[in-house]
Amino acid sequence: MAETGLPAGWEVRHSNSKNLPYYFNESQKQSRWEPPSGTDTEKLKAYMAEHHSQRELGLDSGGLNGNANVNKIRASHLLVKHKDSRRPSSWREANITRTKEEAMSIILGHEQRIRSGQTSLGQLAVSESDCSSARKMGDLGFFGKGDMQKEFEDAAFQLKPGEVSGVVETASGLHLIERLE
Repeated sequence: MAETGLPAGWEVRHSNSKNLPYYFNESQKQSRWEPPSGTDTEKLKAYMAEHHSQRELGLDSGGLNGNANVNKIRASHLLVKHKDSRRPSSWREANITRTKEEAMSIILGHEQRIRSGQTSLGQLAVSESDCSSARKMGDLGFFGKGDMQKEFEDAAFQLKPGEVSGVVETASGLHLIERLE
């Protein structure tokens, strides 16, 4: 089995209900969305990018029928959290200590790489986003008005399909958003 970077006893499993990977410790009967302390985040990042990203992408973009997504849009995002974020931890880092200014510098670098055509938001999200949606190239699926934080929703609904936002700040952190549908 490939090296996950997780501490002894921990493994990556897949949630059927959320269609996302999570962390599980059999001996402790403990599961969690965030990596346990003691995780080698660089190894975990590489493992997740290789084993838990693009294969989940063929998800239900059409809904159950043609009308399932009326008044909804589909977007992906890349999230960079900082120490003042609502939950300053992620699958990449158990304890995020960077400042908001450092997070802004990071996300502006990501934005520059995307706008230059060097990479896509989805490709970058797989290894760099602090959201668990990274496993799905940042794809959040379909959502409607009232489903997301207001700042995020306002920015996402203003985009045309294929457009990428500038930096959007919410209580969760700093986002780049790409409208997919």
